[in-house]
Amino acid sequence: MAEKVPSRPRRGRPRQAEVARLAGVSQTTVSLVLGGNKQGIALHEDTRARVLAAARELGYVPDPAARRLAAARNNLLGVFSFTATFPTAVEHSYYPFLVGVEQEAAAQGYDLVLFTGSSSGGAQAHEPGALDRVRLADGCLFLGRHVPDDQLGKLVADGYPAVHIGRRDEPQGLAWVGADYVAASAHVVRHLTELGHTRLLFVREDDDALASTDRERGFRAGLAQYGREDRADDRAVVVRTSRPEVDITPEWVRTRLDEGVTAFVTEETDSGAVWRALQAAVTEAGLDVPGDLSLALLGSPPADLATGQSPTGFDVPRADLGAAAVRLLIAQMSGQEHEEPLVACAFRPGPTTGPPPPGRGRRQAPVAGG
Repeated sequence: MAEKVPSRPRRGRPRQAEVARLAGVSQTTVSLVLGGNKQGIALHEDTRARVLAAARELGYVPDPAARRLAAARNNLLGVFSFTATFPTAVEHSYYPFLVGVEQEAAAQGYDLVLFTGSSSGGAQAHEPGALDRVRLADGCLFLGRHVPDDQLGKLVADGYPAVHIGRRDEPQGLAWVGADYVAASAHVVRHLTELGHTRLLFVREDDDALASTDRERGFRAGLAQYGREDRADDRAVVVRTSRPEVDITPEWVRTRLDEGVTAFVTEETDSGAVWRALQAAVTEAGLDVPGDLSLALLGSPPADLATGQSPTGFDVPRADLGAAAVRLLIAQMSGQEHEEPLVACAFRPGPTTGPPPPGRGRRQAPVAGG
């Protein structure tokens, strides 16, 4: 038997190498014994007993991080945002998503690691290989409208567990959770038509983000279902702009009113650019809301424009979406078949909508018995 190495007081966590020296065996033998010898290698019982005794004497406790790495699982879920600045303030529209993610991850026994792929000073999300860092986590959640499909597609093709918060068609095979923007947008249109509006205009940013596309689909579906009395002219229904701060002016708003539009509908986006421009133009034109025109927002207003009374529209269930994304990601990591249904959005009544001005765009109520 090898000579015992006397134990001595030390600082920090005892390591396997010290257990090996005290027991008079190799570090490989210590690893086998303390790991439960899953490999089935023959070990003398006295060798096993010496290792366990040395571990007890030194107060050895396995490093949880090392054990997770050895099992190829870290119990870590990644969160990667593609916004210009990673959301940390409670006012940011992504904050409720993160609350839902954190609560569900904690309930499921996972920790979170946040990747600052879009923060100044860090690696930018669109740089080659920027997304490879997320492999430190067992799987990753992604947020943002504009995602580098090539990099995300490579992760998916490699079988890396990934879930996007928000509907996406690309890359193929990417799992996602989403809100039912179509039904929620149609509900807002129904509200406006029930108030008597017959000429509605939807103003959206000029991109192909699926959140915007779904809102437009719902807007059009609402017009088709709840009735429009003007001619079917697409240009009179939807306007797309890449420069809302330039295109949406007081004169532009007044021209639309002269054409018979009585209600303007726009969408929530990361920048809130259209909503900002529309509000500024209406205010500068000296128009009253909802006396002269009605405004509706499909989503929530930018935090710096939010007031005690939010505009008519709907609320996105961000915390629920974050929790649903965690459940879907964990199921994917475990190889389980799992689907999350679209999450319903709650209609939000607000002070920015009312009946159209007398004699303008008002649907006539049917005559009883007529």
